[in-house]
Order: sequence, then structure tokens, then C-alpha cells
Amino acid sequence: MNDRKNSGELPRRQFLAFSGAMGAATFLAGTGGIGDAVAAAAPVHGDTLSGRCPTPPPGAGQSPCPPAQLQPVCGRPTDNDPLWNDVQYCTRGTLPPPPQNPPSCLRTTPDYVVLHGRPENQHNYLLSPSCRITGIECPSLTTSGAENYWNDAWENARSGGSVPVQYPNIGLGINSQNARRFNQLHLHMAGVRASTQRRLQDLESMGRIATQPAQWGAQAHQVPISGPQGTGDRTYRALRLPNLGQNLFALLSRYLVVPYGLNMANQTLIVVPKMTAAGFAGTFYVLSSDNSLHDGTSTCDYLLEYS
Repeated sequence: MNDRKNSGELPRRQFLAFSGAMGAATFLAGTGGIGDAVAAAAPVHGDTLSGRCPTPPPGAGQSPCPPAQLQPVCGRPTDNDPLWNDVQYCTRGTLPPPPQNPPSCLRTTPDYVVLHGRPENQHNYLLSPSCRITGIECPSLTTSGAENYWNDAWENARSGGSVPVQYPNIGLGINSQNARRFNQLHLHMAGVRASTQRRLQDLESMGRIATQPAQWGAQAHQVPISGPQGTGDRTYRALRLPNLGQNLFALLSRYLVVPYGLNMANQTLIVVPKMTAAGFAGTFYVLSSDNSLHDGTSTCDYLLEYS
């Protein structure tokens, strides 16, 4: 699913109409209009990658969830967010409350689940933690014990992954607090335009992309990248990393949010693996932006392709 925006940044985007009877989670990742009694009795189809859904609760070895004292910021397990309801269905078999329909659980692990996005196709998926985490603003995401959801998303979305994104170029992204629709952390696993890939490689050849996190916020590495036709350029802080082994949320906080006095909740973060004619080139472009930048943005939707 591509998040509906509260900020009004993307008037061009057209979101699927849906009724209250379908429920918000059906719009996000639903399998269709089956009644509650049928849903409770019948297996959910379409879970071809991880066995039938639901699966048992997460077991030993799960990364620590946010502690109780962070629940006012990171969310409570009793919350009724539609995406969180979907996650609980995939991990615990808890049916979402009416009028939501159970989702298709494309992959379920102790640490995360992978769901369909909307529109439903082979290059639009969501990865969401098994933990209750509202979004990018949750402080526990920057700690050393946090699960590396970015690397998880890449390992699923890459060619040969568990839920591969069928698109020439792959993009991973997260929206800011105000630019998202649902308040359960979710990373978009989608496509990016070939023009975006070319632009990033051109910027790299011009020395405009930082090669060290400490350089990430420098003016020289604030670069314009075009969105869809008619939306113009947006400014992003560009960094190149050799892998996704580091905690990107921690890098964002340490090298951009804290030193520049920014608000973590306002950030968008996008990862674009570098691709050549031979395939994945072994490095990643990491883009950050927010509305504090001239022509900045707090949504990843200018660069990701969902349809």
C-alpha cells in the first residue's frame, strides 16, 4: 500500500476508493470480502511463501520490542491500528475486528511480516515488525538491540529473495509520521524509475553523494532528484553505503537529526540499491529528506513506484 498523505504533498496520487464496510486493513493488505464466520473457519489463501497463515506467536530469539515506558511514543499492544491488527493476525492468529478482513501473510518470521501493498501487484509489498512500533519516531529503533528491518526488507525484496520485487530497479522507503496513513511501522518494498537510478549514478560520478555518514548532512550532498512528471525536483541528502549492516535509523539520528536539530518524526528515508547491466552492484544509495530542506519532502512516494 502507498500511504495516504496528511500533508497534501502529492495531489497527483490517486488512492483506491474503499468503503467503511471493507475496513482499512482490507485496503492495505486484504484478501477480499469474506465474512467473519467464514474467515474464522477457513484457511487464508495466497500465503505461498511462508506456509499457511496464521503462524504461531514469535518465539525465542526475537529482538527486544520497545519497553513499556516507550509505549506512549511507540504504541501499545492493545492499540487498534488496522496494520497492527494485520500483524497480529499473521503472528498470533488473532482475527482483526470487524469490518476488517484477514490479510494475506506473504511471509511471517519472529521479527517481521511481509504483506501486500495496494495496488496489489508483484512490486508493491510492506514489511512490518512483529513488535508494536508506531513508526520512525519510536526511539527504540535507534538502539543497538533493534532489529535491522532495512536489511530484512532488502533480503526479501532482492532477486532471489523470499518476496522479490519484480521490477528492474528496487526501492525501499519509509514515510514520516504526518505522511503515513497507518501507525504501525512499515517499510515499503517497491520499484523505482530507471531515471532515478541513472540520476543517482550521475550524482555519484560528480562526487555529490557522501561516502561517509559524517558527511551526509553537508550542503554538497543535498541533491535534487526528479519525481513523476509534473511534480518537479525534490531535495534529498544522499549517502552511499557498501551494505545495510548498519542501523539506518541510528545513522539518521546520529548524523542528521541530532546535529542539525531536526525532528525524527518528520523524516523520510529511502534506500535504492545500485544496479548496472550486470545486476546489483553491491552498494546502496540512502536518501533522507524532510520539509526543513528547500524543496525537501517528508514522503518517499515521489521516488517509489507502486502501480
